[in-house]
Amino acid sequence: MAQTAAILEHNHNRILEMEAVLADVLPGVAHSFFDNSQEMIAWLKENLVDVVLLSLDHDLPIVQYRNGIRIDPGSGREVAEYLATIPPICPVIVHTINVQCGDGMEQVLNDSGWPTRRVNPFGEYEWIRKAWAREVQSLADDGWFRTE
Repeated sequence: MAQTAAILEHNHNRILEMEAVLADVLPGVAHSFFDNSQEMIAWLKENLVDVVLLSLDHDLPIVQYRNGIRIDPGSGREVAEYLATIPPICPVIVHTINVQCGDGMEQVLNDSGWPTRRVNPFGEYEWIRKAWAREVQSLADDGWFRTE
């Protein structure tokens, strides 16, 4: 499998912006988006070896449905807590407007050795092309992504 960025984000328009940034900054990196923590964790258990970047939102819609059945989407904290149980392999960007919960996610990740960056969203979507893209580019400049 190709190098992959795995991103926990539920908002369709934000996903489109993030896809555009990844295409510009990391054109050789695939991406997988998740709108709930359980599906992301299950996917990570099978695919973590190929992940070169993680980006986690905290707050997810309270109500989600799969095949007409209501599910609990969880939160980015659940993904951070899962990551804390395994050796760090790549950087994690915490992108959430929920400052207190974002701080908690960063603490869990940092305590277990995961390198983190923080993006506090602003405006509707402009933060993605500005702050989030800047962090992705900075990680690329620091040599985090293989260029095979």
